[in-house]
Amino acid sequence: MKTKTILTDTHTHLYSEEFDQDRNEMIQRAIDAGVSRFFIPAIDSTCTESMYDLEKKHPENVFLMMGLHPNYVKDNYEEELEHVANELAKRKFYAVGEIGIDLYWDKTHLPQQQIAFRQQIQLAKQYKLPIVIHCREAFDEIFEILEEEKSEDLFGIFHCFSGTYEQALQAISYNMKLGIGGVVTFKNGKIDQFLNQIDLKHIVLETDSPYLAPIPFRGKRNESSYLINVAAKLAQIYNLSEEEIASITTENSKVIFGI
Repeated sequence: MKTKTILTDTHTHLYSEEFDQDRNEMIQRAIDAGVSRFFIPAIDSTCTESMYDLEKKHPENVFLMMGLHPNYVKDNYEEELEHVANELAKRKFYAVGEIGIDLYWDKTHLPQQQIAFRQQIQLAKQYKLPIVIHCREAFDEIFEILEEEKSEDLFGIFHCFSGTYEQALQAISYNMKLGIGGVVTFKNGKIDQFLNQIDLKHIVLETDSPYLAPIPFRGKRNESSYLINVAAKLAQIYNLSEEEIASITTENSKVIFGI
């Protein structure tokens, strides 16, 4: 990035233990690359304190979400949902996330995942916050709940979008932006084949670091500075400059998060 363009990483797990050895340097690398806004999703109650520490250290750059990730919906999920509700009542967050349904690893907790997803959507509406959706092998199940919950105050981001063109349009119809990350750079990622048919106003950028590193880092630890590789790929797809991609997608993130 030649100019002082601001890139926004709408989804990064900066508190991940994978960054324990070099977290400050990794964040600085991202800021030096123009990535200066980091939106941090919650997983469960065990990451809350680390998230608050990050915010304290980087108050200008770090913005927190609160939520229970579907993979962490276990037998104690009611306790975890209570934690989410209590934290949301206490202080300002920028989204309820990441929430949703994941049937990739384990289908046994599907009913509990559905309850948790629905309850957290309702909390988001109560606080007039966006939701950030995690979906893995569960488009139908997610869309079913979004259809029932759809309203003007339901909006947010379909994180790590990797569906079809039709599923993209359906997600957008529920006031969702599409979170685009490293998958767009993969040869078998497929979303690059139709993304240029989706208006850029529906797109935000993310890394999901430390996961899903873009080409040429695929298979390695992802970090927020690699967002420039995602922006470069979108610049090709949309036939725009990287600066324009950065500017438009950051504006879109402001529309969602209000900051």
